[in-house]
Amino acid sequence: MVKSTLLIGSLCISNTLAFAPPTSIISTPTATTTTSSCLHASSEAQYDCLVIGGGISGSTLAHNLNNANLNILLAEQRDYLGGNVQSVVHTDEDGSEFIFEKGPNSYATQPSIVRISHELGIDDQLVFANESLPPWVNHNGKLHPLPKGQGGKGPKGQIELVFGPNGVLKFGLAGDLLSWPGKIRAGIGALLGHMPPPDNKEETIKEWVTRILGEEVFFRIIDPFVSGVYAGDPTTLSMKAALPKISRIEDYSYGIEWNKFGAIFYGGLARQVELTKERKADPPKPEWVDFEYGNPGSYKRGLGTLPNAIYEKLGSDVVKLEWTLTKVEKEGDTYVVTFDTPNGQQTVTSKAIVSTIPTHAMGSSLEPVLPGSTDLFTKERQIINRKGVYYPPVAAVTLAYPKKAFKDIELSNDFGNLQNLPGFGLLNPRTEGVRTLGTLWSSSLFPGRCPEDYNILLNYIGGSRDPEIGSMPEGDVIAAVDKDLRKVLLQANAPEPKVLGIKVWPTAIPQYELGHLELMKELESMESNVEGGGIWICGNYRSGVAFPDCVTFGYEHAKVVKEYLDKK
Repeated sequence: MVKSTLLIGSLCISNTLAFAPPTSIISTPTATTTTSSCLHASSEAQYDCLVIGGGISGSTLAHNLNNANLNILLAEQRDYLGGNVQSVVHTDEDGSEFIFEKGPNSYATQPSIVRISHELGIDDQLVFANESLPPWVNHNGKLHPLPKGQGGKGPKGQIELVFGPNGVLKFGLAGDLLSWPGKIRAGIGALLGHMPPPDNKEETIKEWVTRILGEEVFFRIIDPFVSGVYAGDPTTLSMKAALPKISRIEDYSYGIEWNKFGAIFYGGLARQVELTKERKADPPKPEWVDFEYGNPGSYKRGLGTLPNAIYEKLGSDVVKLEWTLTKVEKEGDTYVVTFDTPNGQQTVTSKAIVSTIPTHAMGSSLEPVLPGSTDLFTKERQIINRKGVYYPPVAAVTLAYPKKAFKDIELSNDFGNLQNLPGFGLLNPRTEGVRTLGTLWSSSLFPGRCPEDYNILLNYIGGSRDPEIGSMPEGDVIAAVDKDLRKVLLQANAPEPKVLGIKVWPTAIPQYELGHLELMKELESMESNVEGGGIWICGNYRSGVAFPDCVTFGYEHAKVVKEYLDKK
């Protein structure tokens, strides 16, 4: 087959503020390495597939299409690959290194990540957290550990295990995070049954959890996790769209003949049995490194290691940085795509197109081939029942403090002293009056992130319930985070923080709000109406916001593109 594929990258807008040089961003090479070959992608060459957007979804898709021996082009508006993934090495004057992230901090390990790391030759850089250490919840001025072991494998795994065979019992009956009335209510929903779902009504996350397990489980456990994963509002997020795997557990429950009242525990047990069978049917390859499903993971020098390795493998002839999409047209069976580039306007042709750019960056570029797409993905979405996908602002604030600045207290369940930060991180329910959504204990998760006498804290603040963060001066954002840390983790006389970095993402995480599934059906209908097909509008607003979801998308959608091209 003639080799031809064009990939178009992530177009999210970002602002960067570097603190205390020397500092180096290690995510990917910049566009200065690509200008000599820009004319390679001219209208004289036709590609098999053009990928638009070089975030994790687009770059991993490009990797897989390249491995399938297709001729591809990956176009990205920014001057690096990776989207919101940016890893930074900060070096003090004394040579001390601090490694931190400006976006996602880690991933819940899945086979797709281990596989792509092996294929790129970076599996020796993989690092995994101690899975026995828990995440913590701040409630009533005290830190409460969430179940360790199976339940202690990151926020997403924790949410799922709330509804599994062990999770409900542990959350409902162990510890003092829930009151006794809250425990009894959760136990009834878990083991006896609950009200059936309403007819002809799409439930929010809050409505679903409250109906099944009660308000305490929602406010003290689920609400902070939703803030940590989506930076979203569970009163507007759709349960079926945002947490589909958990939502389906209720279907499993009612599918058990004798479970007339849908006790959720038994649905979780059925799902665990099915999941075990699925994993046995498709086990990890023996040449891959050993891993635990869902365990928090990263790379020794940060998550940016992955997109950087993809750039190094594909090269500047395939990856085009600082290419901004302006228009997509169709001539017969060929797509004609125009970009603004550092070398002026460039036009490329391709048999197929996969766009992974966020909806807020599309504008009217797809209108010639997808009439109505401009209105479908308007930027102005702020309230339910309007078109578009809402991306609220989120700030990632990385601060470092000496270990001795933390409270000198022994944590419950023999986890050790708080000064050593034994765990994944800290989540703050909105009921606690703390503005920071959550704090990841970065230097406790992975080795070598900072000097031994320091702790690094990556704090997320903002989201759909606090959009003012997007317009606040960065100094005020840092002050707000420091104030919250002094309430929960630090001693009263703690010194001022070492500010390693702040990144304000004006359009951070897509919100899967009520009506999202219908919106995706409209988009699917638009795609299917394009004569001859060969165009896919994808991204984390469609396939999942988590890092592993984006990597898995790269594998799965490459099969779809390859099948289409083979038929042509």
